[in-house]
Amino acid sequence: MTSTDVSKDAEGSGPSGYAAARLRLLTEEARTGPPRRAALAELTDEWLTGLFAAGAEGLRGVSLVAVGGYGRGELSPRSDLDLLLLHDGGDSKAVAALADRIWYPVWDLGLALDHSVRTPAEARRTAGEDLKVQLGLLDARHIAGDLGLTAGLRTSVLADWRNQAPKRLPELQELSAERAERQGELQYLLEPDLKEARGGLRDATILRAVAASWLADAPREGLDDARRRLLDVRDALHLTTGRATDRLSLQEQDQVAAELGLLDADTLLRQVYEAARVISYASDVTWREVGRVLRARAVRPRLRAMLGGGAKPTAERSPLAEGVVEQDGEVVLARAARPERDPVLPLRAAAAAAQAGLPLSLHAVRRMAASVRPLPTPWPAEAREQLVTLLGSGRPTVEVWEALEAEGLITHFLPDWERVRCRPQRNAVHIWTVDRHLIETAVRASEFTRRVHRPDLLLVAALLHDIGKGWPGDHSVAGEIIVKDVAARIGFDRDDVTVLSTLVRHHLLLVETATRRDLEDPATVRSVAGAVGSQGTLELLHALTEADALATGPAAWSSWRGSLVADLVKRVGAVLAGDDPAEPEAAAPTAEQERLAIEAIATGSPVLALRAQTEPPAGEQSPGDPEPLGVELLIAVPDQPGVLPAVAGVLAMHRLTVRTAELSALDLPDGVEGAVLLLNWRVAAEYGSLPQAARLRADLVRALDGSLDIAGRLAERDAAYPRRRGVVAPPPRVTVHPAASRLATVIEVRAQDAPGLLFRIGRALEDAGVRMRSAHVSTLGANAVDAFYVTGPEGAPLPGEEAAAVARKLEETLRG
Repeated sequence: MTSTDVSKDAEGSGPSGYAAARLRLLTEEARTGPPRRAALAELTDEWLTGLFAAGAEGLRGVSLVAVGGYGRGELSPRSDLDLLLLHDGGDSKAVAALADRIWYPVWDLGLALDHSVRTPAEARRTAGEDLKVQLGLLDARHIAGDLGLTAGLRTSVLADWRNQAPKRLPELQELSAERAERQGELQYLLEPDLKEARGGLRDATILRAVAASWLADAPREGLDDARRRLLDVRDALHLTTGRATDRLSLQEQDQVAAELGLLDADTLLRQVYEAARVISYASDVTWREVGRVLRARAVRPRLRAMLGGGAKPTAERSPLAEGVVEQDGEVVLARAARPERDPVLPLRAAAAAAQAGLPLSLHAVRRMAASVRPLPTPWPAEAREQLVTLLGSGRPTVEVWEALEAEGLITHFLPDWERVRCRPQRNAVHIWTVDRHLIETAVRASEFTRRVHRPDLLLVAALLHDIGKGWPGDHSVAGEIIVKDVAARIGFDRDDVTVLSTLVRHHLLLVETATRRDLEDPATVRSVAGAVGSQGTLELLHALTEADALATGPAAWSSWRGSLVADLVKRVGAVLAGDDPAEPEAAAPTAEQERLAIEAIATGSPVLALRAQTEPPAGEQSPGDPEPLGVELLIAVPDQPGVLPAVAGVLAMHRLTVRTAELSALDLPDGVEGAVLLLNWRVAAEYGSLPQAARLRADLVRALDGSLDIAGRLAERDAAYPRRRGVVAPPPRVTVHPAASRLATVIEVRAQDAPGLLFRIGRALEDAGVRMRSAHVSTLGANAVDAFYVTGPEGAPLPGEEAAAVARKLEETLRG
């Protein structure tokens, strides 16, 4: 069916005919994208023209005008109709009646309508007061009525816009920056707003407005295609949800991907990110050009007066590096530069720009991209040094890297980059795509270059540590293989390649071991020392670990994690220096622990103490750390079964998050009979204030004697909250690490974090008849990774088959 056929179906049949024709158009599989949007706009034009003609008979000096997205002929399935009824100020009652004849049928169909009735003078005045109105009028398109009236308004609005551009464009840029601050960057968000986020459809429209001002024009290559792709995604979103929404929610992404014929939601997000990146980069370049033009306009009259009104001033050019100069606040190529003969020039220009804190000129980047030659393998020393200089330049590296990437120069130098470019990370901890996370890690690592003996290796490892995420399987293992090839190609010698591959292979080792293993166990420390191999590599790995975590997001690093990693590094360093870690000895109880233990024996019931941590624990030096330090909870309980699930359940009931958990049997003073378990936990309130210690103790007593049904209470609370649709979490996984400790069996649980999870784990381990030596609880975003050191009843590690059986049973319990 052609658009003409659709329009004919709507003619003469009123709203119902239009609605039927509209429905057929939207369900027509053969026509999607721009043709469907244009056909929908044409169909709507035909219908509104009929409404206008029926109500405007004998009325002159009136026209119906489409503005905004409708004015551009881009109607998504649930788009608003932006309409202006323009009149010459004649018969106001007849104009009002005509407006009703048009607006009410639109409302009757349930279509969203943004409408106004104005004279040309009123429209111009409103546009002068409201920037949003002015932007909408720039896309004004005649639908019906007096064509001359519409044309006159368009001419006047464009003239006003061009005359007022020096004043209005800075205002528009400021509003865009505020919107970006509120909505975030489209190219990194897991649930982006396709219109309002930075790099979205609103910014694409603004670039059209800037071009209409004649002050500056956006780089056109790829821009129209990027805009089309975002519009296509919005169309599919409207069709799958049946709502006028621009928010690409997680639960809608698979359906939207299927509507567009894409493989999966990740493919969809990657296309969205690529489009947003094109628009964001074009916006950066355009606003930079606007600023340059406005500054030149402000300076030119004074310069001409100084020069006697004669010769045109010549832009000053300051040398930065071989073939690279600064001009008008940008880095450009020197007149004598020959990129076709100088394959290192792009890296040299980029390093110079980042070091100077200046942007790379669009013209310079495109010229280099068009004529760049491949570097020899291995790279010459200058190329490697320039890459390291670029990576070590701090925050300015990001903008320069994005300029190179926009023109394909990054994948020219590092072909493996293509697999991580714009790759989403469906993890609440990560706030960036894989490629941006790698650059952010390099930026963070640049702050630590004074801490290590080989800053170049630290920076390159930061850039490449997650390069394996573009391949199936464990990204650390895949990354190790890739980095060996890339590092050799860049020109590092064999020893340096070995160090870099070790850093990539084990970039998660320190933080995972420190937060999930018993650092008092010699086997833990020896295992890390064996993987790292040398003091120099340990030093680099420590800095990389912190840079990686800081570049991940606020949930990935804290003073507590930092202190644990530092403690582990100190212990591993001692082993690498030749010291043998001593077997752990039971620490003498503190006075408070001894007091609690004696009271627990005397009363035959649990006693506890809550102590707020107002200072970091020993070894932590992180003033101003935004993460709350939480509260230390000490519990002494007469030794009995079920202690762990009872305590964990009570804490879950009171909405307390467990950060660390340690259990141990306490040696009592001479003369005191009995056995006491000491639990030293660190907790924080999910929200609100902490409960009183007396309430916790009372509930713990009831939990231990069986009068408090924790499982039932937690189930009731879960049932009281409606389940929300969202991403389906992967199933829990329980594994045994037989070599992680000589003193106990280490069972690791990876699962979706949820209230009561630790209670369920503890109850399952109690049912399995094992004793708990310690627990190391770690929560990263929505993921819990907990390690439990368990033994048999006699205190020895579990035999292999028994440990595997316990793990299987625990996994079945958590999955059930």
